[in-house]
Amino acid sequence: MRRRAALALSAALLAPILALGGCATPSGSPEPPVASPSSGGALRAELTIYAAASLSTAFDELAAAFESENAAIDIRPIVYDGSSTLARQLQEGAQADVFASADETNMGKVDALLDGSSEIFATNTLVLATPAGNPADVTSLADLADPGVTVVLCEPEVPCGASSQRLLDAAGVTVTPASLEQNVTAVLTKVASGDADAGLVYRTDVIDRADVESMAPEGAADIVNRYPIAALTESAQPEAARAFVDFVTGARGQRILADHGFGAP
Repeated sequence: MRRRAALALSAALLAPILALGGCATPSGSPEPPVASPSSGGALRAELTIYAAASLSTAFDELAAAFESENAAIDIRPIVYDGSSTLARQLQEGAQADVFASADETNMGKVDALLDGSSEIFATNTLVLATPAGNPADVTSLADLADPGVTVVLCEPEVPCGASSQRLLDAAGVTVTPASLEQNVTAVLTKVASGDADAGLVYRTDVIDRADVESMAPEGAADIVNRYPIAALTESAQPEAARAFVDFVTGARGQRILADHGFGAP
């Protein structure tokens, strides 16, 4: 009698354990797959985007708008710098999902890393920027050749630098800059602070800036920067990366870019 009672007690104690064991996932079993568009669910991803410095304000807004439409995709803080610097980092193994360049030359440097072809999504042109009040009275490209005028430009391999040189060459103006900067943001910062009397930056850089004055010099409309964007083959989230590219080149993305002064592709 005591033996049957003991057996009954053991069975009662084991039942919950066996029930739990039956519900447990074997340690070697994979986690359930993350939903994707092909499975009818939402994308779940974190994206790293490399973008030209001149895109910073527009791309911050683009990223926020994209996330608002794709709640399961997070965009990490965007890496902004000169396109040549970003291209070099990608060539050296930096991991990113999307690259947006300020010119086709630097996009071409990473052609082997692209997931398909790049797409032109915006255009831009240069302006002559001076500090508020224009203390050096700079009114034309020719004034930049004056030794008494402190000029800053982008490095020649940076898109704004290459375009600046083309513009100056077309005007027959030779400039000895006080410094050559790695990106257009650095040029604008020196001009706005008064460390430089003038510099060549993009028209989009001076919109709504009270600390600088600007003018479109003669010939600027003929020197057009075309901005390409592409998803990268090393992306851990190729569908999400492609979705962001499609957003930038789509109707809402193009409206945001136009609001920030960028021209159509």
